Amino acid sequence: MTLSDTTQSATTFLDEAALLAKIISALSELQDEREKRAVVVTELRAARLSALATIEANLAAAPLAAQTAIRAYSQLTDCLVRTTYHLAQNTFHPAPTPTTAERLAVIAVGGYGRGEMALHSDVDLLFLTPYKMTVWAESVIETMLYILWDLRLKVGHASRNIRDCIRLGSEDFTIRTAMLEQRFLCGDNALATELEVKLWQDLFQGTEHEFIEAKLEEREVRHEKQGGQRYLVEPNVKEAKGGLRDLQSLYWIAKYVFRITSTDDLADLDVFRPDEFARLEKAENFLWAVRCHLHLTTRRAMDMLTFDLQVEIAEKLGYRDKSGRRAVEHFMQDYFLHATAVGDLTRIFLTSLEASHAKAAPLLQRLFTRKPRPPKGFKVVH
Repeated sequence: MTLSDTTQSATTFLDEAALLAKIISALSELQDEREKRAVVVTELRAARLSALATIEANLAAAPLAAQTAIRAYSQLTDCLVRTTYHLAQNTFHPAPTPTTAERLAVIAVGGYGRGEMALHSDVDLLFLTPYKMTVWAESVIETMLYILWDLRLKVGHASRNIRDCIRLGSEDFTIRTAMLEQRFLCGDNALATELEVKLWQDLFQGTEHEFIEAKLEEREVRHEKQGGQRYLVEPNVKEAKGGLRDLQSLYWIAKYVFRITSTDDLADLDVFRPDEFARLEKAENFLWAVRCHLHLTTRRAMDMLTFDLQVEIAEKLGYRDKSGRRAVEHFMQDYFLHATAVGDLTRIFLTSLEASHAKAAPLLQRLFTRKPRPPKGFKVVH
C-alpha cells in the first residue's frame, strides 16, 4: 500500500467537496455557535454512517478484500478530519490576517498515519504549530476535537511544535514510532514538511541501532504478555505472536533503516524472494480481514479471537464444513499458517539486517537461541 493511496479522497463513498459546500450553506443562516456545531455534527454523522454502510457491504461481498477496506476506513476518516478542519478554521475561528505564529498543520500518526484502519481503530492526530500554542490554534483544535468526539471517533491527540516533537521523540520510542508514520492531512503543508525533514535529520538518522534494539525488546515483552507462543487457543490478531503488530514492527524497522515509504517497498530491498514476499502480503491481508470482521461483528475495538467469535468469523470469511472437519477448524488452521509465516519472514528480515551490519548481533542471537519452555511438569533433556 502506498501513501498516495491514503491521501486520496474517498470519493467512492463520500463526495468531500459537495459535503463541505452543503454544510457551509446550512450554516450561513445561523449565528449561535452551538447550533452551528450541531448542524455540522448531524451532517458529518449522516455522511459517515452512509459511507460505513457501503464499506461494510463491500466487505461482506468480498470478505477477504481487506486492503480495500482498511484504505477506505482511512480515507473516510481523512475526509472527516479535513472537513472539520476547514470549518473550524474558516467558519468558527477565521483569522483574516494571520501572523506567522498562527499556522497549524494537522498530521495523522501511528496506524492512522500508515493509512490502515479497521472500523473502531484509534484516530491519532498531531496538531503541529511553529512556536508556542496561540489562542487561535487552541480554539481551532478544541473545535475540531469536540466535533470529532461527537462523531464517536476514538481520537488520540497531541499538540506540539517541532522542537517538542524532536525532544519527546528522543525520550520515548512509542512517540518516535508514531511520528515515523506521520502523514500530512491538512493545514500548513510547509510546516509539516519541515517536521519531516527535522525528524530524519535530527532524530532518526544515526540512531538506527537503538531503534531496532528498542523495537525488538518491545516485541519480546509483548510476546511474553500474550502467552509467549504462537498457537494460542484464543489468539489476539493484533498483539499475539505472528499477529499484525509483528508485521508492523518489521515495517517500522525497515522504514527507519532503509527509509521505505510503504510495505510494497520491502520487495525492492532484496530481502525476500518473490514467493516469500507473496506470503507476507497474504498473511497481512488475511490478518487484516480477520480484524476488520472482528470489529464489524462485535461493533467495538475487539482483536481477540475468542471461541465463539472464531465460528462467526469463519462463516463471514466463507469457510464451510468439508472433509469431515468443521469450517472453524479450517479457518484456524489458515490463521496459524499465516501467523507462522509472519514469524518465518521476520526471521529472514532480521537475518538480512545482521548480514548488512545494520543491527547489533547479540540481541538477534538471543532471539534465535532462546531456551525452549516445556509444559509444566516436563523438562528438556539434551
